[in-house]
Amino acid sequence: MPLTPPVESRDYALDSKPATTTVSTASAVPLPYALPDLVCFAHLHWDFVWQRPQHLMSRFAQHSRVFYVEEPFFHADDLIEPHLETKERQNGLKVLVVHLPNRLRPDEAAAEQAQFEVLSRYFDEQGISNFIGWYYTPMALGKSRHFKPALTVYDCMDELAAFKFAPPALREREQELFEKADLVFTGGHTLYEAKRQQHPDAHPFPSSIDKDHFGQARREMAEPADQAGIAHPRVGFFGVVDERLDIELLGQLAEAHPEWQFVIIGPVVKIDPATLPRHANIHYLGGKDYQELPAYLRGWEVATLLFADNESTKFISPTKTPEYLAAGRPVVSTPIRDVVRPYGELNLVQIAATAGEFGRAIAKALTQTRDADWQRRTDEYLATISWDLTWEQMVDLMQSRLQAKTTAAPTAAAASMSVS
Repeated sequence: MPLTPPVESRDYALDSKPATTTVSTASAVPLPYALPDLVCFAHLHWDFVWQRPQHLMSRFAQHSRVFYVEEPFFHADDLIEPHLETKERQNGLKVLVVHLPNRLRPDEAAAEQAQFEVLSRYFDEQGISNFIGWYYTPMALGKSRHFKPALTVYDCMDELAAFKFAPPALREREQELFEKADLVFTGGHTLYEAKRQQHPDAHPFPSSIDKDHFGQARREMAEPADQAGIAHPRVGFFGVVDERLDIELLGQLAEAHPEWQFVIIGPVVKIDPATLPRHANIHYLGGKDYQELPAYLRGWEVATLLFADNESTKFISPTKTPEYLAAGRPVVSTPIRDVVRPYGELNLVQIAATAGEFGRAIAKALTQTRDADWQRRTDEYLATISWDLTWEQMVDLMQSRLQAKTTAAPTAAAASMSVS
């Protein structure tokens, strides 16, 4: 069963139109790039939101072939034959979608076998034999476990089993993936603390930022039309609006502070829109393209991380934290562990647990842009992180593990021959 809808904790408030992002991926990898093709198995649609997979895969695609395998598309027509759709995206990356007849939907094993057969034919046609298998969801093992990648990487972005509508088999599949994986990357330090107990070669890689992109918000930009008529001061949030958003807190803040305007950007998924608080000073602007976000941020006085305290937020490490800061916006967050550490501890982000605390923190944040020391310390921290650096460190680890496996193979073969 796929994870539906395809969202996760580090997602931007995008609409569903194809991404048109131009990515700056200039980097200086310490060692010459020496990786084979990369096949990424994901539960996230490439064109849904621009986030961690897109940042990383578009960089890999500058150096080798990258194939991004999405969840299958089921047709109402039972007569169609399983077949593959390919779409070209940034830097020549290929998005692969297997199309299946609706009759296979209730038969998970048959659907997975059909996907494996379709992908196998495509791999043979394209000469995809020496490749890295990169996983964002353990559920993809059903269609891919019989492939033989040169290296297997599990980039564990979230504790997917804690998400709403998570497949019951997900935890069991994750254990299988841990046994198969050569490397495990995690999307934050809290998640790393949990996963390092399950894999000996786990490494924390909190999602990073494109500072130049979000830094545009510090310069003059045209005000988006649907935000231009909203009064100031504005308190904003962007991200997918789902079970992780603390809608009760949002409603309490809006009611207690009618003098503030709350701007919420992002598609509503997995929850009933009718449950969202409706106050005159709450403005739901819907999903926006990644390219548009700096212009919206430019018009806010304060940015927020309005996350609820529940199972789905226990392990999240929101990318929007450094993105807000890169835009020069003061930030107030609920006590998400990967925000408290390091941003709260460094006094870069204010942490507030209750509506009263949150309101007082927003009031303080409204004056924070005049704090030159806060801006200096923020920029010093942001200078230590980037998507390029994250990608380079991942490449180093992958090249090291591939080299070790290549070296070990002749030794093992020689040992086997001597025994025989």
